[in-house]
Amino acid sequence: MTQTAHLPAPTATGRPGPARRILRALAVVACLPYIAIKIAWVAGSEIGIPAGSVLLENREVMIVANSVSVVMDAMVVVLALLLTQPWGLRVRAWLLAFPVWAATGLLSPIMIGFPAQIAVSLLTGPRKPGSGGEPFLDEWVFGAVYGGFIVQGLALGTLFVLYARDRWSHVWRGTLGDLPARFSGTAARVTAVVASLLALTPSAVHLMWGLGSTRGLSAAQISRRTGDFYVLEWMRALFIAVAVVTVLLLVFQRARSLSVRTTLGLAWVGSGGVGCWGAYMTLVTLMPDTDPTDPFTGLAQLTYAGEMITGFLLAGCLAVFLRQRSASA
Repeated sequence: MTQTAHLPAPTATGRPGPARRILRALAVVACLPYIAIKIAWVAGSEIGIPAGSVLLENREVMIVANSVSVVMDAMVVVLALLLTQPWGLRVRAWLLAFPVWAATGLLSPIMIGFPAQIAVSLLTGPRKPGSGGEPFLDEWVFGAVYGGFIVQGLALGTLFVLYARDRWSHVWRGTLGDLPARFSGTAARVTAVVASLLALTPSAVHLMWGLGSTRGLSAAQISRRTGDFYVLEWMRALFIAVAVVTVLLLVFQRARSLSVRTTLGLAWVGSGGVGCWGAYMTLVTLMPDTDPTDPFTGLAQLTYAGEMITGFLLAGCLAVFLRQRSASA
């Protein structure tokens, strides 16, 4: 259901309320540090990049990668406007769903992982480059960029929840037990099972790396392992588990006392984190090697590709669920 004629304007004048305007401003302002740094790098500046960093070894790749990332972060501004203007309520659901799902998937692991890394560093000491290695970026860059990402995620996520409440609150009402029998259909159930089986490989690899195994890591990657590395591996395994379990609960209607809202929200965040970060890391593995002594192994490439495919298959199950839920309402 995508009709919006019954929805009230944000205010009598058609403007969003003060809370939404503040959140929109926060989302836009939070983009500025990242965009400014990336534009500076594209222009040739080495601000925040220490001498000897791998980022300085391939100028062409750096220009292309940073230009793409500037465009991606600028989309946050577009989404912030769309979620707070009356015309945004008329945008077709399918046109809005993917960019919001992608933004959720890219930002939520940072919102969880970066604070966890800080907590670990307080216990184990600051991160250090591997033996004989150079730091990737100056420490202040991580704080400025990831701090901005966290603010973006909080502001944009809140705006989307408010927007979805205005437009689609009927989709997440009730519990899983309130859904009709075999609500999602056979295709969604088969897809969810296939995705769950595909998820076994990346889950096992991330758990293996999180427990200290070096299989599938290059010598340089092994030397650079710090507390940050282990935090990320455990977090990625957690995202896979959350995504798989919650999507299976939705399409098979298990744990019937669970609310649709909670299960759907966790499935949305989990599948986005798995699919989008899997896609990002897959692209990273396919980029030209700036350091021939530090290649991604075949196991690493298989792991990230498996995450990407798993996340997108689970997202497909969510799309079926949401379409049928909207139509039935």
